[in-house]
Amino acid sequence: MLLRVLICALSLAFAAGAAAQAYRWVDKDGKVRYGDTPPPGVKASPLQLPQGGGANVVSPPADAAGKAAKKGPLTPAEQDAEYRKRQADAQKARDKEDQAQRDAAAKQDNCKRARESLAALESGQRVSRYTAEGERYYLDDSQRDAETARARESVNSWCN
Repeated sequence: MLLRVLICALSLAFAAGAAAQAYRWVDKDGKVRYGDTPPPGVKASPLQLPQGGGANVVSPPADAAGKAAKKGPLTPAEQDAEYRKRQADAQKARDKEDQAQRDAAAKQDNCKRARESLAALESGQRVSRYTAEGERYYLDDSQRDAETARARESVNSWCN
């Protein structure tokens, strides 16, 4: 029993030492000093030590420390919400990449078709089209030139 009381008293004493206030001040030589008790006559500013204190603790950058101090540890619900947000962001990124691949494939297909159309028009063979009623007609030279110009524009837009 006495041993338990002694261990409890010692651990409280160490905990009180770990929670001591730290100060920052500039000495008479212009050097910045740190300690738990500033000398008399200097303007000392109190420091906030991270949880757990101690000399071996490396403090994070000021903006990260400020955010962490404001936010504190996350609850399980907040952790779950952040996990779901990361999953949704990753899914959006995958969807965006998939859409980019589909767009690239469609552009490549359109380029191929535009080149084939241009090649057919420039081959010198007779080219025919159909009217809305389903009747076939052949392109004359002026129509062929107009279609060739449109085909070149399509090749330039889809293949570049």
